[in-house]
Amino acid sequence: MPTVRLVFMTAPDESVASSIAREVVDARLAACANLLPGVRSIYRWEGEICDDGECLVLFKTTDENLQSLRDRIISLHPYECPEVLAVDVAGGSPDYMKWVLEQVSSKDKT
Repeated sequence: MPTVRLVFMTAPDESVASSIAREVVDARLAACANLLPGVRSIYRWEGEICDDGECLVLFKTTDENLQSLRDRIISLHPYECPEVLAVDVAGGSPDYMKWVLEQVSSKDKT
């Protein structure tokens, strides 16, 4: 059985996050996306410490869709180096895990 993955992505605002989320869910690369606006990110970029507001997105997908999801996010994202981090999901409810697999396993992928 495929492994369910949780993929983290940050975007500069909710509009960009929503646009990317809709595109990848429509393409069946992710079963769903949760947008968490109001995230504050402090990080080093090009030698400077940055402190920016962002929108965090949590995608649910499978290991077999991970590469395609990552590639699509990167192609749509305005950042030069977008955050795309994936972790395995363990102990999820069986019904939810089954639903994720059904949503990204459709033959209707684009």
